[in-house]
Amino acid sequence: MKTRAVIISIILGAVVLLSVLALYVRVGATADSVAVLKTRGMTCSSCSGKISNALEKLKGVAVTEVDVEGGWVVVGYETKTIKPENLAETVNGTGFASTVNQILTPAQFEQITGRVIGKSSASSSGCCSGKGGGCGSNKSK
Repeated sequence: MKTRAVIISIILGAVVLLSVLALYVRVGATADSVAVLKTRGMTCSSCSGKISNALEKLKGVAVTEVDVEGGWVVVGYETKTIKPENLAETVNGTGFASTVNQILTPAQFEQITGRVIGKSSASSSGCCSGKGGGCGSNKSK
């Protein structure tokens, strides 16, 4: 009888642990659309990270790519979960002027760029130091 109680306790403990862990696991979004955002004020890879971190916290965002030099933010997202305008608003909230430039399907993105969204991120380089105040300070440019 004692052994049975121990086994039941272990099973219940495992179920509770798995339930708690399930709450912390973010189910990966699958991009069914790609938003291309024209973004101003980015000066370095730190800016890129700031934007990517903010976008990737949003439910429905599958992948982000930031091209600092070109001034583009590319976001793969789920259309049922989030709207492209919300993506631009999120980037604006990080201190960078951003507008929706184009909406594509993943197939259109691949046809135009020759690559699959999220497979090869755009490069970003540079450093905020000496660039007029750093990330997000050039919003009006």
